[in-house]
Amino acid sequence: MILLMLLLLLPDVGCKLGYIKCETEHLPLNIPKYFESGDFIYGGIIYQTAFYMNPYKFNQYPSRSPLGKIVVTENYQHILALIYAVKEINENAQMLPNITLGFNIYDSHLNIKWTYHAAMQLISPNRKLLPNYKCIIEDNLYAVIEELISDIIHQFPVLINLYKIPQFMYGSARVEAGYSNLPSFYQMVPNGIYQYRGILHLLLHFSWRWIGFLVANGMDLDWFLQTLVPEYSQKGICFAFIELFDSSCYNANTGFFFNCVVAFYKEIMDNEASILIFNGDTHSMIILRYLLNTEYKELFGTPKGKVWILTVGMQLRYFANKKTWDLQDFHGAISFANHAKELKGFQQLIQDRKISAVKEDGFIKDFWSHAFGCAFQDSNLGDEKKNICSGEEKLESLPEHVFPKRITGHSYSIYNAVYAVAHALQAMYSSKSGRKLFHSMKSVSFNNSAGERIFFDQNREIVQELDIINWVTFPNQSFTGVKVGKMDPQSPPEEAFIINEDIMRWHSWFNQALPLSLCNALCQLGTRKKRKEGKPFCCYDCITCPKGSISHHKDMADCVKCPDDCYANEDQNTCIPKIISFLSYEEPLGISLGTSALLFSLATVMIFGIFLKYHNTPIVKANNCSLSYMLLISLVLCFLCALLFIGQPKKGTCFIQQIAFGIVFTLAVSCVLAKTVTVILIFMATQPGSRLKKWVGNSLACSIVLSCSFLQVSISLVWMATSPPFPDMDMHSIPEVIVLKCNESSPVMFYCVLSYMGFLAIVSFTVAFFARKLPSSFNETKLITFSMLVFCSVWFTFVPTYLSAEGKYIVAVEIFCILSSSAGLLGCLFFPKCYIILLRPELNKKQFLRRKQ
Repeated sequence: MILLMLLLLLPDVGCKLGYIKCETEHLPLNIPKYFESGDFIYGGIIYQTAFYMNPYKFNQYPSRSPLGKIVVTENYQHILALIYAVKEINENAQMLPNITLGFNIYDSHLNIKWTYHAAMQLISPNRKLLPNYKCIIEDNLYAVIEELISDIIHQFPVLINLYKIPQFMYGSARVEAGYSNLPSFYQMVPNGIYQYRGILHLLLHFSWRWIGFLVANGMDLDWFLQTLVPEYSQKGICFAFIELFDSSCYNANTGFFFNCVVAFYKEIMDNEASILIFNGDTHSMIILRYLLNTEYKELFGTPKGKVWILTVGMQLRYFANKKTWDLQDFHGAISFANHAKELKGFQQLIQDRKISAVKEDGFIKDFWSHAFGCAFQDSNLGDEKKNICSGEEKLESLPEHVFPKRITGHSYSIYNAVYAVAHALQAMYSSKSGRKLFHSMKSVSFNNSAGERIFFDQNREIVQELDIINWVTFPNQSFTGVKVGKMDPQSPPEEAFIINEDIMRWHSWFNQALPLSLCNALCQLGTRKKRKEGKPFCCYDCITCPKGSISHHKDMADCVKCPDDCYANEDQNTCIPKIISFLSYEEPLGISLGTSALLFSLATVMIFGIFLKYHNTPIVKANNCSLSYMLLISLVLCFLCALLFIGQPKKGTCFIQQIAFGIVFTLAVSCVLAKTVTVILIFMATQPGSRLKKWVGNSLACSIVLSCSFLQVSISLVWMATSPPFPDMDMHSIPEVIVLKCNESSPVMFYCVLSYMGFLAIVSFTVAFFARKLPSSFNETKLITFSMLVFCSVWFTFVPTYLSAEGKYIVAVEIFCILSSSAGLLGCLFFPKCYIILLRPELNKKQFLRRKQ
């Protein structure tokens, strides 16, 4: 690069060698500069004015006149910050005694050509464009302070490093690990990774998941794609687009300009993403401001409101000669900015600044005329400025957006850079080892006049917090930045990011509500996300939660299954505690069944009493008194055992209810079987020559009852010994109810009990059915047949009904079968006899029975 520039300059030097050996061609623009001599000189390359140049054409000589310019009045504060720091050090007798610091400041015009020209001027002797020549005594340049812009980031530091001059860059935050091979390079902005982490914290804090990302030329795009995109994705952040913001595309002198504008509005401004991150520099900000105010804007209708998240190098600035540019697109924008703290005495410097007292200041006239809207008599501003500048205007009277009186982050960085070099110089002169300035710079650490510690990390990057600024614009095109938070890499992780959203303002598009930025609407309560095939993971459908599951927050990835003791409500957004249910005495069903059991028991006892009272009557004697009494007692127990099934299941009741049910019912059926067999034997024994008379009697009946009952008792004992019933909770049969029940523990044993009882009933029914045509005096078999038909019908229908019932109705079905089958036996076998005993006593005589035979 240097060799190429020397070769280009040699012809011009040769032509003018006879006139003056060290003079070069003047460039077409009058480059502003501000010089103050000293033993050590700070070089400053600070832009205040940006020029629009005519395009280069190869068929004519290039024009030297610019098309126009943009004046950034705020940046004059950068110059004042450098001057103020040098002034403070020179006036401090404790710091660098007998040494005077000076400065040499040039305007870069935000252009790579003028930036390199300024650099050549700084490293040339006596401020003439002759680097490496010593025509006269060389100025003692000891440091260069320059704003970092994308166009020069890769070459400019290399150029300055050739001269072993410490260079301090402010402006944009870089994420590359410094310039490890350039020991002269120091960055006055924290590493860009802290900025990106702060942006990530910001996105997560406001639940912004669908964002767009713009990056200016050369501003870490590759690093972002390789490193941060995966990190952001792990935190649930998706990118609607990641676009390179090529400023050359938006050059109005190229044929691609209109296509670039169309792409900007269609792909970026019309995108559904409400949050746009822009990592760029000052040049990018100017282009962006122009795009948002171009005359082509009307072709695309009203653009959607966006929340711009701007990086450190992209601060919202006032362009003095672009007052008509609308700022409303940036209302509510958020930017990360270099941390700044007020400096004692800086305000006084601003108040004392007079144009008449600083004639060496080549920047002040341009600043003054544009900031105050006036013209100097010797200027060529034409009719644009009608007021004449008196020179007595006061800087403190300027609006904050035209010229901020509070020190900005970039000005604060410049101030600290000046002091960093001064402390390194002092360390160098105080050292007895004869260290060079480079070695002294490595260990620089000091407290500035604002009381803050300034130091660099191993990558020569300053370590300090970043301020988070919320920009508020006003209808008169003024604006102000409000500090709403910070990102401090030195704090613990839980304290590194602080934001005060209560004082933040948002774009009018969002009606002052918190903006949302999502690929699709949030999944509502009761639904969950289902990823769309072929789309980013932030884009998804919303599907209803499965039965029994809920989503109690919006946008849940998975539904949550309710605990077993709860169920999902109809909207499936909350779990409701289940109602505990069991057949109790307090509800109508339990009362009716319990009352029925007691009434049937009472009726059975009354019949038993009738039989005892009339035990000597023919009909009672003919009915086999002992079996009838045993059957009545078992029926009373059958009715009463139904009460064991009512009420909250407990260990004792669960243990005994099925045993009692099985044994007493088996006893009842055994009695009926015994009665049937006895009747048949009595009839057969009356036949001539019958040998069955010896079997007729109570002994056979008792043997049948005991043997049949013994087998059921044995089954029940095995059941109780192996897996007895226990209280249990059924949480799944009915979604809204917890059913308290007795768990049979062993369904096999339970159905064995029922099967054996059913077997006895079928045998009794079969025997009675075949004996139904016996003579009428012994015709009790007809009643037994009918009673067993009722009994079997009830219990055959019990099984399917029992299996299909749910909750407490299972118990109710079993109780109903117990009562109805017992009532069938009682009614069929004993009601006819009671009718004769009580209402037709004339039939209860031996003569009637013989006549019936």
